[in-house]
Amino acid sequence: MAKDPVCGMTVEEGKAHAWREYGGRTFHFCSAECETAFAADPAKYAGEMPKGLGRYAPSATTGVGPDRPGPRRVELPVFDLTCGKCAQAVEKALRAVPGVRKATVNLSSARAFIEYDPTQTAVPAFDRAIRDAGYRTEGATARFAIQGITCASCVAKIESALLATPGVVKASVNVATEEATVDYLPSVADLQAIKAAVASAGYAVVEAPAPAAPEAADKEAEARDREYRGLMRKWWFGAAVGAFTMIFSYPWLFPVLRAWFPRDSPQLWYIWAGMGVGSLAVLLYSGNQFFTGAWQALKHRSANMHTLIALGTGVAWIYSTIVLAFPGLFPSSEFLDVYYDVTVVVTALVVLGLAMELKAKGRTSDAIKKLIGLQAKTARVVRNGKEVDIPVEEVLVGDTVVVRPGEKIPVDGEVTEGSSAVDESMVTGESIPIEKTVGDEVIGATINKTGSFRFHASKVGKDTALANIIRMVKDAQGSKVPIQRIVDVVSGYFTPSVAILAILGFMVWYSFGPEPRIVYALIVAVTTLIIACPCALGMATPMSLTTGVGLGALNGILIRSGESLQAAQGLQTVILDKTGTITRGKPELTDIVSPEPRAEPASSSGETSREELLRLVASVEKSSEHPLAAAIVEGAQARGLRLRDADSFTAIPGHGVEAAIEGRALLLGNLKLMKDRRIPPGDLESHAARLADEGKTPMYVAIDGEPAGVIAVADTVKEDSKAAIQALKAMGLEVVMITGDNERTARAIARQVGVDRVLAEVLPQDKAHNVQKLQLEGKTVAMVGDGINDAPALANSDVGFAIGTGTDVAIAASDITLIQGSLKGVVTAIQISRATMRNVFQNLWGAFIYNALGLPIALGVFYPFFGILLSPLLAALAMSFSSVTVITNANRLKRWKPRTP
Repeated sequence: MAKDPVCGMTVEEGKAHAWREYGGRTFHFCSAECETAFAADPAKYAGEMPKGLGRYAPSATTGVGPDRPGPRRVELPVFDLTCGKCAQAVEKALRAVPGVRKATVNLSSARAFIEYDPTQTAVPAFDRAIRDAGYRTEGATARFAIQGITCASCVAKIESALLATPGVVKASVNVATEEATVDYLPSVADLQAIKAAVASAGYAVVEAPAPAAPEAADKEAEARDREYRGLMRKWWFGAAVGAFTMIFSYPWLFPVLRAWFPRDSPQLWYIWAGMGVGSLAVLLYSGNQFFTGAWQALKHRSANMHTLIALGTGVAWIYSTIVLAFPGLFPSSEFLDVYYDVTVVVTALVVLGLAMELKAKGRTSDAIKKLIGLQAKTARVVRNGKEVDIPVEEVLVGDTVVVRPGEKIPVDGEVTEGSSAVDESMVTGESIPIEKTVGDEVIGATINKTGSFRFHASKVGKDTALANIIRMVKDAQGSKVPIQRIVDVVSGYFTPSVAILAILGFMVWYSFGPEPRIVYALIVAVTTLIIACPCALGMATPMSLTTGVGLGALNGILIRSGESLQAAQGLQTVILDKTGTITRGKPELTDIVSPEPRAEPASSSGETSREELLRLVASVEKSSEHPLAAAIVEGAQARGLRLRDADSFTAIPGHGVEAAIEGRALLLGNLKLMKDRRIPPGDLESHAARLADEGKTPMYVAIDGEPAGVIAVADTVKEDSKAAIQALKAMGLEVVMITGDNERTARAIARQVGVDRVLAEVLPQDKAHNVQKLQLEGKTVAMVGDGINDAPALANSDVGFAIGTGTDVAIAASDITLIQGSLKGVVTAIQISRATMRNVFQNLWGAFIYNALGLPIALGVFYPFFGILLSPLLAALAMSFSSVTVITNANRLKRWKPRTP
């Protein structure tokens, strides 16, 4: 029996008037009226959906269902950005959209990062806002057939589901052909999300051909390449016309042309008229983006670089045309020179500069391209007992994936069969292949070296480690360092200030300058408009930030934001959690001491009596669940010892264990246990004290009532911890170790690694308090940790470093994540931060000095003293190459190599 969801009547499934499937469930109806009512609004009658299902499909990009409360976040590529003012214009337009909580635009990566309330707005509104501001995003179109369309209500339902999918800009369903056409943003949505949206509305995609465009990264690269080729065509056209205008603007400078085209001759007038037409063609073709950009800015009551270039070249062209058409308006022939050469050459040079910028900016995102390029294209999975090759996008959680030698691991998972060595250098930065056996985790995009194995897929698609790394890198590249906010404020006033200066310069020169005053005034005004470069100022920070964050990713360091990057370069104190950060976080067998006076490290072969002692103790400890017992057992197995089962086993709380094995009585525990059983420790007591001073845990062993030796276990120091700490100290940083261990053990570990200041016996909840105490000393403090108990301290520190092998909670609370899990990553991260911020300040100073010197020269401030007056042509050249210089300097970072500790 089933229940009609509309009227509530109970109906027999076999005798129901009709049935429909919705949200993975089947509904039966008593009549056509109930069926029609359900079809009009199935969500109203379906009630609570099964877990994981909703009215619309969750976003494949964000992983957030539409019913989840709170803001959502989306990133969009933005094209035609040329300067900091452009980025600010897009930010302003996006922030004006109702429901947008935060919007930032990264000029170097040309991407907008938007946080918004999905109940008030959606992605199509952002696309419209960007286009209304005079810029554009890049979209793709998908067309596919849909099964089950019967009426107009079906069309509305499907279109609503599609439009609710983040990244879908436009959706149209044709009821006659039963086809849907969807315009979407490849960087936000994909075909899987679109198909899931259709399915969530209760319909099925019959066919979904591959989109006409390639993947988002390739599509953006193609778009930029098209834009670059277009700019170069404009440059060559401007250069060709410019060469002609340069020569014929001043024919009297050339011996042959001087005779053919004397001043005030009709033939020169016709040549100049032709130049006027040619220069107009250059403005309309090569310089059209300046005028359209200026118009868009004017409509939004703002000004940008396009405004300055359009004003400068437009004024020069209009003045020249008036001179040519109405020479009688001017008092003497001195005023009758034309400046079509300025119009053409300035336009051509600025376009060339834009093309060079575009090419250079493309190189700053190489890190993202390399990370995306690491992704495997196909996977070999077991389906119905057979191995089949499928696209990596179709791998599902729970699939058994087969990996052969030399192949890329397609997704994240856990090894279930076989073993191998895996090269994880592309993700962790660790060059030595890592041995993987059953139970070990593998990371997608890493390379299998030697053996074959199978693994259980645990994370696929946008949930894989590589996808999260790419997302974190993009997030960081889309953020801003604090100094950028100051630059943004300055840039906001820069362009209108320059326009005012140009007008004032014209007025001063026209009023007080030498004859011909109008000519001098015009040159000063045009030169001032053209030489001012908000681009260099606006790109100084984001270009370096993009390169620096990408550099960190390629070295296994994930920097969460620009704020973290800037803070890391000013660190004074680094607090290191002991367990899992300085040490391995796992106890290991370190020493075996017999009653003889000498001790032997556990790593050497040792004598037979000691191996026998270890074999007996490990056989007993097999029955214990204590972590120290596991360390002894693993140490014995590593030596190849064969372990037996104990005849009896008794744990003595607070003391140790008592057992019988192979007919012998064995005691293992602390000194108190030995004294309780009246077993004299003899020389072993001094050895145990020495081991304890080294930060190890000694355990006495007695066999048949006689002292047999001491076995020591310790959480050993990582191989590179000491070198990394010495490198941090060499960089001028104070290194502090914090731990919950006792003072004696903490001091022993600190001596091994060279740490001078130790905070011992610190409770987990007090770690954050100790961070604050150091901050109250006036220090900029970093915290490095890996556990859940480190999360508050990581969040309270100025910069939190999470060891990538640690817990998800610690990583979420951190500012910088070290994928490799080594302290060397802290050293490298700080080095990258310092190199990046040094590059930022170089760019800012270069841009500031350029404008600080260029504007006074353009205004003719030095003309009365030194006779220096800048040509508009040189101003255009300087302006174009100032931006290129900033980008080139940022790209120098890519040649940076970490100094190995």
